[in-house]
Amino acid sequence: MDHGSHDMGTMTTAAGAAATTAAAAAAGGHGSMGGHGCKISMLWNWNTIDSCFLSSTWKITSTAMFAGSCIGVILLVMSLELLRRSVKEFDRYLLRKHVESSDAAKCAIGGYRPKIWEQGVRALLHMVQFAVAYFVMLLAMYYNGYIIICIFIGAYIGAFVFQWETLGLGVDSTTAAKEPTVCCG
Repeated sequence: MDHGSHDMGTMTTAAGAAATTAAAAAAGGHGSMGGHGCKISMLWNWNTIDSCFLSSTWKITSTAMFAGSCIGVILLVMSLELLRRSVKEFDRYLLRKHVESSDAAKCAIGGYRPKIWEQGVRALLHMVQFAVAYFVMLLAMYYNGYIIICIFIGAYIGAFVFQWETLGLGVDSTTAAKEPTVCCG
């Protein structure tokens, strides 16, 4: 085994990778990181054209494409609010179904444990909600002011549309009282 040639190969590969990284940074301009001419910054920025999000295939090449991306981000966050509402509505459906099929005393004492397929649906809804929230978080980590504003707009519109529900008069009757956190589903 010849360690000398292995070390030389590693040094050559490292030097090539450093040169490639430097060339990609120069192509991105102004201290940007990333390949394929993408502007990626780990600091607050207002980049539009040549910005990349989540992968080099989501590279912004025009103002219209950036506007479409902003609309897509708003819709993604709205879908997160739709998923949150869907989870609540499915649980309400399960409880209504249980109350209709049993007497009131039995329901008041024991509550309801979902059947395995019902819990499977609940877990699937939770998983999808978690995945969408994770992608929203990844988009926020690009520190692009426009994208973050779009996340806020999507949260506002989504909450306005999907959290518009009848409020009861009890202590725990509002959505806010039942949710331990407003972050990340």
